[in-house]
Amino acid sequence: MQADPRAPELTAQDFVTMAHATRMCVLLHDAATKDILWANPAACEMLEWSVAELRPLKANDMSSSAQQYDRVIGRAWLQEAVDKGASRIEWHYRAKSGRVIPTDAVAVRVELERGPAVLVQFRDIEREQEVERQLRLTTSWVDALAHHTSTVALMLDAAGTIRFATNTALPLIGATPGEPLGPLTDHARLRLRGRVSTWDEVLSRADPVTSVQLEVDRPDQERVWLEGSLERLQESDGLLMILHDVSERIHGQVRREREMHRENYLARYTAMGDMAMAIAHELGQPLAAAANFLAGSRAAAPADSRVGYGIDNAVRQIERAATIVSSVRAFVGHLEHVQQVADLNDILEECLYFVGLRAGPAGVEVRVDRSPEPVLVRCERVLTGQVVLNLCFNAIDEMAVCDPQRRQLTVTTRIDGDAGVLTVDDLGRGLRHDPFERTFTDKEHGSGIGLALSYRIITRQHGAIWGESRDEGGSRFGFSLPLAS
Repeated sequence: MQADPRAPELTAQDFVTMAHATRMCVLLHDAATKDILWANPAACEMLEWSVAELRPLKANDMSSSAQQYDRVIGRAWLQEAVDKGASRIEWHYRAKSGRVIPTDAVAVRVELERGPAVLVQFRDIEREQEVERQLRLTTSWVDALAHHTSTVALMLDAAGTIRFATNTALPLIGATPGEPLGPLTDHARLRLRGRVSTWDEVLSRADPVTSVQLEVDRPDQERVWLEGSLERLQESDGLLMILHDVSERIHGQVRREREMHRENYLARYTAMGDMAMAIAHELGQPLAAAANFLAGSRAAAPADSRVGYGIDNAVRQIERAATIVSSVRAFVGHLEHVQQVADLNDILEECLYFVGLRAGPAGVEVRVDRSPEPVLVRCERVLTGQVVLNLCFNAIDEMAVCDPQRRQLTVTTRIDGDAGVLTVDDLGRGLRHDPFERTFTDKEHGSGIGLALSYRIITRQHGAIWGESRDEGGSRFGFSLPLAS
């Protein structure tokens, strides 16, 4: 681009005026001797020397006494500018008062009428260095807050995406360090006042702060509960979530509720025991009377008639009912030492007729896998049979709502070490929780006492009972009893 011929040319005095007016400090050195030839007013003001005072000074007179600012190094820096045309360095000058001034200095070779010279331009960077030091300090504080604090902190955007998380937050929400965190709701369920909520609802309540709770499911571990606040930051569009791990407190509350649930059940169980004793006592005489009446009727009925057949079966059922009543009275009383020995195969065989009556209308196929050898256990025969019925009936009821192709019940007996084991496998929906941790049923018309009584019957006979989900689907309930040997 050519200069406008109509513009007035700058004079030498104009350049002198500009050099005096600039706030950039300037020193002019002779290229050969490195002596100071001239200094502008800004340099004189910073160094507190006049031009006349500066001219005889050497590097050691006006530089820091530190080794890296030795005169030899200073001359080499200026010579590099002479040889290469320019050179840059951080140089610490020393003012007349003794103050050391850190500067960013650039040396440039210039050709004057009198010969080559070195023009040094420098500026005070002490304030910049202090700001940089404060920034490094602040950065270290932020780093300590982010990576070494026990506080759980998350930074989120308005869409609910996690932009930053402290190191303590990552394992709690199940995130992997170094990978994108994604939306908060991918890691946890949001809760407000004890109920499940959405991010949009929580965000609308952050005006500017709202309380929040996170519920985090972790595989094969207890659920994590985090509680704290969500605050909308005034200077940006981000949000800060500060949380604390309250899992122990929540789990404690659950345990206390469970204990109260058990206490309520025990009260109900005690009341049922009293009722069972009263019912068993009152049923004994009517059952005996009914048996006597049937015996009298049987004597008058022909031996091969249908009436005789019906009376004989009715008598057997009354005898079974009397046995159950007697067993209940014994169980509710003191059944601590079991002396009776029974074969689990025989107990199962006695129950299969009733299992079939329940399974048929529900379309459930019953399969039996008996132990090839007797499974002789020490137990109360009738009550143990009631446990088998309870487990089978529960499985049938579970599969009644499932796909007809999956309605299959398998009952197995076997010997395992010093115990006899009976298991009931179904292909239902599986278990959502430990069935023996809760004492009341989820069934609409259940009494809530079947599994609890089964547990009580088996454990009082020194056995164990359990329920678990199967890998191939469905659930398995079973119990073990000590072998008679």
